[in-house]
Amino acid sequence: MEITLALGGGGARGAAHLGVLRVLEREGFQVRAVAGTSIGSIVAALYAWQPTAASVAQIFQNIDQAKLYGWSALRDGPALLGTRGIQDFLRQYLDQKTFQDLRLPCAAVAVDLKSNREIILQEGSVIEAILGSIAIPGIFPPREHAPYLLVDGGVLDPVPVRAARALAPHLPVVAVSLMPPLDSPSTPIAIPSSLPKPLAEQIKRLHITQAVKIFADSIDIGQRQMTELRLLQDRPEVIIRPDVADINILDRVDVNHIALRGEVAAQQALPALRRAVSWQARALRTLQHGRKP
Repeated sequence: MEITLALGGGGARGAAHLGVLRVLEREGFQVRAVAGTSIGSIVAALYAWQPTAASVAQIFQNIDQAKLYGWSALRDGPALLGTRGIQDFLRQYLDQKTFQDLRLPCAAVAVDLKSNREIILQEGSVIEAILGSIAIPGIFPPREHAPYLLVDGGVLDPVPVRAARALAPHLPVVAVSLMPPLDSPSTPIAIPSSLPKPLAEQIKRLHITQAVKIFADSIDIGQRQMTELRLLQDRPEVIIRPDVADINILDRVDVNHIALRGEVAAQQALPALRRAVSWQARALRTLQHGRKP
């Protein structure tokens, strides 16, 4: 039962991907390729490197979430938060790794500010690709990755179905979307801080901080709309939607608790997953692929 995965963006909600991976492995599905946007690119790369979902989950459980973000944007680039903590985390596991070093075909999706288009990264440094894919505009600094200037892939492709399909054209694409439904209330971005509470409260009241939050919330609305449009256009064979709408993308979360939500959603999707890998579905995909010019 072979599939390819498209793991969507959503910050702290990304722990739900871990639960989805656990169910897929437990039920005998074999992931042959994986693409990710934003947090999905981190999970995708680690899963393409590590042997099992359990080993990836252990990595996430060991993260000191308080050290991931910091007020170091002046050193890192034009943004509210820096990425030094994220870079330190990634270097523990993916330092010097290229996409060619990974055990599975893998891709990270970002957006290039110079050409105004989606970029699918699947060569060269894995860490550099991830840092471009997670660069939420206004929150994290854009990433220079010659010849590109990259920001978060969710700006144009929150769930990278097209990138996943390109990695394994003959396999069904299972898309995992972490974006809330269009009709659900927004979850305002809460900027994490290790500063003393009085100072943190003062920073929150700064006009620039409030402006960045309004901008980020607007980006979230656009990503929800873009998610639905891209899923309609790119038509993955299966869509899994963990219930994570209440989670702020920068929250510090209980990884196991959020992963369980991914497990629940994957369990509910099992009938669709089994239909997608049936011999009838395989025959239809082979016929359709053969008809393409």
